Amino acid sequence: MPSAPPGAPAQRPRRAARGLAILVWLVVVLAAVAALVADLAGVGPGHLDDAGAVVVATAYAWGLAARTGGRTVLFSVLTLVLGAVVVLTDVDVLRSGAAVVTAVLAAVFAVMVTVPVHSVLGAAREVMVAIAVAAVGSLATLAWAPVVALDRFQYAVLGLSLVAAFLTVSRLGVGFHGLGGRGFMLVLAGGVVLALTLGYAELLQRYGSDSLVDTLDDWVRWSHLHLGAFPRPIIALLGVPAITWGTHMRARRRQGWWVCAFGVALTAPVAYALVDPGRSIKEVALATAYAALIGLVIGAILIRLDQRVSDGRGRRLAEPDATTAVRPEPGRTHALW
Repeated sequence: MPSAPPGAPAQRPRRAARGLAILVWLVVVLAAVAALVADLAGVGPGHLDDAGAVVVATAYAWGLAARTGGRTVLFSVLTLVLGAVVVLTDVDVLRSGAAVVTAVLAAVFAVMVTVPVHSVLGAAREVMVAIAVAAVGSLATLAWAPVVALDRFQYAVLGLSLVAAFLTVSRLGVGFHGLGGRGFMLVLAGGVVLALTLGYAELLQRYGSDSLVDTLDDWVRWSHLHLGAFPRPIIALLGVPAITWGTHMRARRRQGWWVCAFGVALTAPVAYALVDPGRSIKEVALATAYAALIGLVIGAILIRLDQRVSDGRGRRLAEPDATTAVRPEPGRTHALW
């Protein structure tokens, strides 16, 4: 009878404790979501929104620290204490700051929790996971009731999320020197798309013809009238394609993390979407869904082009990745390093 591998009995209590911790985390997050939804519906006692916001922020701080190999207890306790201070003082500036921090935590955590995939369907699943994680963060961000200029709030969340994502990914990609020529071009292209999607409205006003602007305005009005919403360009053109292509690329080479970093162009807009008082939950959901469908199509095309470059005619380019065609990566509930 074969003997058990060395250390196997010692690992069982560790695995059981890990499984219990994950279960408790999920129960806590679901309870916070229930509290936030009940508060939106006007059901239940007061301060459900504050309690839900603090719990979600604390749980996400714990989850992000665990995923990135940080000190889970330190960061989660610190977040819990700061959240309690914000609730007790009830100062608008502190509430707005807490909303920014919560949205950034949700945006970055939603990207970090993705896993490598080997198919377009798998990539679509990871997009849905990222949206779900960011959507919970959006409920918590709204619960803080921030008093802010909407544009500044959105730019602050997106900018801080990008910085945090790239700093985290720089460790996963073995620093910026691990980019390589191809990786550098990918980051540069992502930056250009980001700049264009953020500034397209200003560019149209300055350089677009009146007929072009009128045509685009007609499309937006038609979409709102017949479809209920208009897809967010930054999500459709950058955020979803980045998650789709990036998770697929990560199955073969770690530079895929640099592509995934631009996934905050999906998760950050979702995390702050509900703060806009001019948009209903239904409109936000429809706009995100339409943008996700468009982005998945673009991502599938990018995956196909990448496969053509890396196989067959592009064999010379694929040689450096031959040893990492099936690249292992820790599971969704494990630390990435």
